[in-house]
Amino acid sequence: MRRRFTLSVLTGTAVAGSLLVAVSPASAHGYISSPPSRQANCASGAVSGCGDIVYEPQSVEAPKGSTQCNGGGSRFAVLNDTSKNWPAATVGTSVTFNWVLTARHSTSTWEYFIGGTRVASFNDGGAQPGATKSHTVSLAGFSGRQTVLARWNIADTINAFYSCVDVNIGGGGTPTPTPTPTPTVSPTPTPTPTASSGTTTWTAGTAYQVGARVTYNGVSYQCRQAHTALAGWEPPYTAALWAAV
Repeated sequence: MRRRFTLSVLTGTAVAGSLLVAVSPASAHGYISSPPSRQANCASGAVSGCGDIVYEPQSVEAPKGSTQCNGGGSRFAVLNDTSKNWPAATVGTSVTFNWVLTARHSTSTWEYFIGGTRVASFNDGGAQPGATKSHTVSLAGFSGRQTVLARWNIADTINAFYSCVDVNIGGGGTPTPTPTPTPTVSPTPTPTPTASSGTTTWTAGTAYQVGARVTYNGVSYQCRQAHTALAGWEPPYTAALWAAV
């Protein structure tokens, strides 16, 4: 009888633990929002049939050193699928890559690759980045359609975050899109909308609560996580923060 009771307690504990894991929100980290990375294109609906990456574009985490778009892990293998019609941003030979960071991990380096060639590396020396991060990278020596692999190497773990960006080099004179501006020093007063309070136009510097509704480029979105909006965190590119409604 004692053994049966112990087993029941352990089983109940295991089930409770699994439920906690199931309902806990996914850890938030970061990805390239512009030019749109593959996960950004999935999250915005520009590419269909992407699976769970639609809801977690910021979570492509795997051990350092991989040259695969999903980091070589067991999740998000769709990002490696070269048969999908990934949109390629038209860029010049100098491109500014803009990251959205929903968790600001201490960073060793940021690396950018085309094929097996590392085209740029930025050493942060263990510093903690801000909410956004931008790097201007020279792609001189490459032309036409290419896939840029970006690798964000975390300083205090064995892992990195991965983001692949498809580009068409030489199709235009200036990088597309242009770098996002720095948010204004004085933010817009904090609104307190609810899911049923109507919609307002998305504005950088505004504090949004869960359930707030906004419009951006004619599309309506609902806030998934409370946050203060920054330039570069526009709803189509931050599925961790906004859901189309």
